Amino acid sequence: MHTVELLPDDELDSLVREMWVGLLDRGLPSLASHPHPTNRPHLTVVNAASLDGLPELSLPIAVAFEPPRMLGRALVLPVVPDAALRELHSLVWSKLPEAWPPPAEWVPHISLALRFPDGTRAGGLSGPAGGSLVAARTYDSVSRTVRGL
Repeated sequence: MHTVELLPDDELDSLVREMWVGLLDRGLPSLASHPHPTNRPHLTVVNAASLDGLPELSLPIAVAFEPPRMLGRALVLPVVPDAALRELHSLVWSKLPEAWPPPAEWVPHISLALRFPDGTRAGGLSGPAGGSLVAARTYDSVSRTVRGL
């Protein structure tokens, strides 16, 4: 499987990493403790069987955020799905083989913590109002490597 991921500019990357560290400092799960060298803030557009047919991505793209919340057992920074972001997702999804999720199921976000314990709260956590996604990469789940797009 291959992902198509959008990467934040340096300022937004730093703000998300500060949120990761803030969670860790409070004794909460955080992606700050994820040791894999490919770990960095990102927004996943799709997972796909291959990248054959990947269209050119129009970047940068400005994004706005909602307050952090739970998405299943992950604590995330939700991205407001404006028309430009939805259009980019729909285009990528329509061009790649076995791409997931489809537009109606996509919840754009940047992950802050995975496998958050049931009933645990991250109250008082605030995030940035917005930022810019300026680059793209792909993660290959078989080789566990990334490369720029």
